[in-house]
Amino acid sequence: MKEAKELLEKYKSGKCSPEEKLLLQKWFHHLNEEELTELTEADLKSAKKEFRKKINSEISKSTEYPLWPRIISAAAIIFIISVGTLFYLDHLKKSDAKHAISGEMNDISPGGNIATLTLADGRKISLTDAKNGQLAEQSGIKISKNAEGQLIYSISNSENSSQSLAYNIIETPPGGQYQVILPDGSKVWLNSASSLRYPVRFTGNERKVEISGEAYFEVAHNRRMPFRVINNSQIVEVLGTHFNIMAYPDESSTNTTLLEGSVRIIKDNKSKIISPGQQTRVKNGNINVATVDVSQVTAWKEGYFMFKNEDIQSIMRQISRWYNLEVKYEGTIPEKAFGGKISRSRNVSEVLEILESTGSIRFKIIPGDSQGRERRIIVMP
Repeated sequence: MKEAKELLEKYKSGKCSPEEKLLLQKWFHHLNEEELTELTEADLKSAKKEFRKKINSEISKSTEYPLWPRIISAAAIIFIISVGTLFYLDHLKKSDAKHAISGEMNDISPGGNIATLTLADGRKISLTDAKNGQLAEQSGIKISKNAEGQLIYSISNSENSSQSLAYNIIETPPGGQYQVILPDGSKVWLNSASSLRYPVRFTGNERKVEISGEAYFEVAHNRRMPFRVINNSQIVEVLGTHFNIMAYPDESSTNTTLLEGSVRIIKDNKSKIISPGQQTRVKNGNINVATVDVSQVTAWKEGYFMFKNEDIQSIMRQISRWYNLEVKYEGTIPEKAFGGKISRSRNVSEVLEILESTGSIRFKIIPGDSQGRERRIIVMP
């Protein structure tokens, strides 16, 4: 707090360095972006309300002095007092934080478009290494990779529709993601450590696929041929809609979140129909329904981590999958909830620095090496 207030005084007296001016601008422009806080959503709303009130007061005052420095000062002061110490204070102690986090100053890069395609005949194709263009042809279906890194299925010969049904499997490792456009035009985004099994041609009276991990679906409408997504926990039945399924084995429930349309979730002899903005959570044989922030659920697809009142264990599970590393805990980890938004394109050290800036948690990176030492993060109080 003291350092921040001193910086404001330097700005008003015209003594700020270019780097310090940039930092002040970040305070004003990035309220709630690329940062984490232990405050609740109600706390943040209250802080924003107070912030706006203060700014309006400053604007209505005499214009004897330049307005922009007054707004900057008011914004930063209110933000410091109301929201608490966040990532910008960590910036002032950057060298110490980096040393504490990374130890030997090694780092781990984020994941990317990495996946393997297994064809019906058992052949495996690395989609990461494959050149753009046609990869294979099965049952009258062309399989291609385009310049955007999408896997596309298109009908090349309708006469082969009577052939036996062939299935493909696309798998993303930890640290991978990929997009598939199925033969019916449906689009599927796979998150890291996930898989999708599907026929190269949809026939009969249904379209059926199987998943593990997490996937976002935009299903092409076909009333005569319902689309069904199956995993170990449930069946999701749709006609044409947008939804997300999170079914990782290390999570406590299987969550299905609806963005558009309508879906039915079936578990044994139970079923629920949900509306946009709702989420089902299947756990211990039960189906529970809740209203959620869909932007948080689908943030991974847009290239972000978005946390909302989440504990550090939940956050680290997401980080471990995207950066392909193991997480270990030492000591008694505080039971605190975090919220914020962080780009998934950052190196892991940058993400951990933002987490550390809350003052509740510390990290140590142990990168892998040629001797087989595992990539892992140690979490400490």
